[in-house]
Amino acid sequence: MGDPVQLKDEGNTHFQAGDIDKAIECYTSAIKECKDKKMLAVIYRNRSACYLKKENYANAASDASKAIDVDAADVKALYRRCQALEKLGKLDMAFKDVQRCATIEPKNKTFLETLRRLGAEIQSKLKSTFSTDSRVQNMFDILLDEEMEKDKKEKAANNLIVLSREDAGAERIFQNNGVPLLLNMIETGKVEMILAAVRTLSGMCTGHKARTMAIVNMVGVDKLCSIMALDNEEIALASCNLFQCINDSLTGADSREYGKEASLVLDASKDLKTILLALLEMVANAKVSGHGRDQALNLLTRNVPRKDKKEKDHSKSLFTVDHGLKKILKVCGQVSELPDQLSMTENTQLIASVLLNKLYDDLKCDPERDNFRDICDEYVKYVLKKRNQEFDDVISKRSKIDPNNMDKTLHAINTISGLLQGPFDVGNALVGRQGIMEMMVALCGSEREVDQMVAVEALIHSSTKMSRASFIITNGVSLLKDIYKKTKNEKIKIRALVGLCKLGSAGGDDYSLRQFAEGSTEKLAKQCRKWLCNPQIDTKTRKWAIEGLAYLTNDADVKDDFVEDEPALKAMFELAKSRDKTILYAVACTLVNCTNCYEKKDILPELVQLAKFSKQHVPEQHPKDKKDFIEKRVKRLLKAGVTSALAVMVKADSSILTDQTKEMLARVFLALAADPKDRGIIVAQGGGKALIPLALEGTDAGKVKASHALAKIAAVSNPEIAFPGERVYEVVRPLVSLLQTDKDGAQNFESLKGLTNFAAFSEKLRTKIVKEKALPEIENHMFEENEKIRLAATECMCNLVTCKEVQDRYVEDGNDKLKLLVLLCGEDDDKLQIAAAGALAMITAAQKKLCTKITVVTAQWLEILQRLCLHTNPHIQHRGIVTVYNMLNADDSELAKKLMESELLEILSVIGKAEDNPKRQDPIDAARACLVRAMDLGLIKPFSTPS
Repeated sequence: MGDPVQLKDEGNTHFQAGDIDKAIECYTSAIKECKDKKMLAVIYRNRSACYLKKENYANAASDASKAIDVDAADVKALYRRCQALEKLGKLDMAFKDVQRCATIEPKNKTFLETLRRLGAEIQSKLKSTFSTDSRVQNMFDILLDEEMEKDKKEKAANNLIVLSREDAGAERIFQNNGVPLLLNMIETGKVEMILAAVRTLSGMCTGHKARTMAIVNMVGVDKLCSIMALDNEEIALASCNLFQCINDSLTGADSREYGKEASLVLDASKDLKTILLALLEMVANAKVSGHGRDQALNLLTRNVPRKDKKEKDHSKSLFTVDHGLKKILKVCGQVSELPDQLSMTENTQLIASVLLNKLYDDLKCDPERDNFRDICDEYVKYVLKKRNQEFDDVISKRSKIDPNNMDKTLHAINTISGLLQGPFDVGNALVGRQGIMEMMVALCGSEREVDQMVAVEALIHSSTKMSRASFIITNGVSLLKDIYKKTKNEKIKIRALVGLCKLGSAGGDDYSLRQFAEGSTEKLAKQCRKWLCNPQIDTKTRKWAIEGLAYLTNDADVKDDFVEDEPALKAMFELAKSRDKTILYAVACTLVNCTNCYEKKDILPELVQLAKFSKQHVPEQHPKDKKDFIEKRVKRLLKAGVTSALAVMVKADSSILTDQTKEMLARVFLALAADPKDRGIIVAQGGGKALIPLALEGTDAGKVKASHALAKIAAVSNPEIAFPGERVYEVVRPLVSLLQTDKDGAQNFESLKGLTNFAAFSEKLRTKIVKEKALPEIENHMFEENEKIRLAATECMCNLVTCKEVQDRYVEDGNDKLKLLVLLCGEDDDKLQIAAAGALAMITAAQKKLCTKITVVTAQWLEILQRLCLHTNPHIQHRGIVTVYNMLNADDSELAKKLMESELLEILSVIGKAEDNPKRQDPIDAARACLVRAMDLGLIKPFSTPS
């Protein structure tokens, strides 16, 4: 049994020391032991103060109320409850408490100021509420009036959207029976009305969990899905955004603060499960439009797989695999040219493949992946099981295929194509099954054009692996050539060409592994460029020309020809800016190949000799893949406007912009930024802004490449121009991430240069750098053996020392930070001395304690100062003398005396007596200031000049 008085006193001690958690523990123990009501009220009041510090406002208000129950005139408890209630959004109750406080102590300025402030806030809130109420009512009156003009109705509907984006407006719409009215607007069937209603609902659902749950139950998930299923792209997008707002509010993904509603705890798991099942049902529903299907797939892609693999819970992915994988596979298998197919857009099947890839990637262990593969295998078997024995005859005899029996086969082959574009390992395993590859080759010989088209696409996707490509070169190249020459259907012709392109590039950039004869790949590429530049051909067909170039540009001759063809480059960039986003990956691949920025292992000459001796294959570099050729290609791309195309591609709000595509775009940006002279062009065309999202999201390698490109730009550009507005603060984190020791030296160096530039720009940027915990990394690099990195780190620190947080780190005892700075001043490198001495001069001016500390961190301090003051470089000399002046001005008489008793007096006298010299005026003036200060301290006497 503890003594409550003693426990209370201990709590007070901990509170005064800033240890709030221990104070709460002591007060809680005291409450359990205390029997005296007055003492109990004091303890509750004290614990309330602790909860206020911890921002636990509900408990703070509760404890203060318990103290007030004992003594209604306890002003401390009343004021603490007032503070807590204000933070909880209960302004009227807070106002009453402070009003009582002011009545008890009418001269207390704090109470009077709080009373005035809360009164003004309440008046403002009431005014806003009444104003919003009248606006909402006015909108409703217009919308309910059947005789009202169409323009006024549409304007009123759009005004509702604006209102719903304000929390007060959203609440008034909801309270004024707005949801049923919005449903009536949807029932009109008019596109403008539906869009306005859906967008208003999105605003009402944003960041407000309780209201969102009420709206979902009032409208119904089925109704929301039926709206998204309509055959209108704008409505589908708006409905998708509504579903995303609902998901964000229900899962807590919306981190914005919305007052007292945040304190409510509501279980949304049932609603979330209902929405997930409804979206999975939409995927393969024949009544859903192509746009609606796209958005259902997009929502699943965004919200089912984990965004961070460190999260343990991946139950949504497991649930989706068990309940929806076959439905997604059905979408992949659709062949639009066949009857009774699902409605789709040009993007649908690729979006489905991306979703499959993300689901497979989200699985944690082999049993889960085996289950995924088994479901895919069973689905393909199920689709194929109805085909008759005739197909076996086709494979063995190469006889004609009966069209009546081949639709199921096409569906199965297209499903495998979808898997090959998504989780490749799963698709590749299916291709490896006996008969599948032969089936694809045999379909190429079919008389039906649809069979040929599906087969050629499947061959294109399945020949990614060299072993597969070799099989097709042996068995299918002649068929592809025949199709290319004989077919009059442009869709099949260009696909056959892409098949040949891919097979021709199966050796990658290995010059010794060319699959076709010399010059064949150049001819294929020429035809692709011809199609690409033909505006008479539809966009979807021209897109396949870029697919072909994505494969052929592995060949350096093709790369060189392509970048010289400016019309072809510009045509590709225009297509990259189009609404069809399935093209992004192919464009990114082509640019990666042209700039040679793909991952390539360094090959040691010794290993090459060993491989030749043992008669192993040795990859050969094409002569045109050497550095000077790559640099010329980069210049041509920049001239053609590649940066603006990349900037548009990055903005694509589509799940098709996968992490792999982002990584490739980051690689291209890094290659473009290699030459400092080109970085201005990249900034001018929006490259700086475009790199920020690439540095923050995507694969680890992609984020590093984008961060490196940002560092290159940040090192030489004006931050205000390169990253306008608030964007500049977003750049700091990617730059700091490159300082880590696992990054290579070039990345460390470029990052330090970028941060140095930022730190010189503004105090706000310096504070941001410190907040991102860059200081320990920068300090580590100041110890670096590499001279360039050490210099860059020291220059960065020099620009940061004006920050109070940085100065405090130097003042702290128990570290060698100041010692390192002093020793760096003694190095022989002029640039390093300028940076280190500059930092020392500024930090000693700001923190007088450091002037004394210099004398104890190293025995060489005086010698180093003398060397600085005697330096032939006026910039270094000036910094040294300023440091001496700071030490004389440090309110330490012993230190000042020691300085003047050393050779420094003679050095300063010689410099101070020198005639004025514009080139060395700064150190001369500083030396004279030192001598004047020494005279003021009585350490030296003025001398008189001879008459």
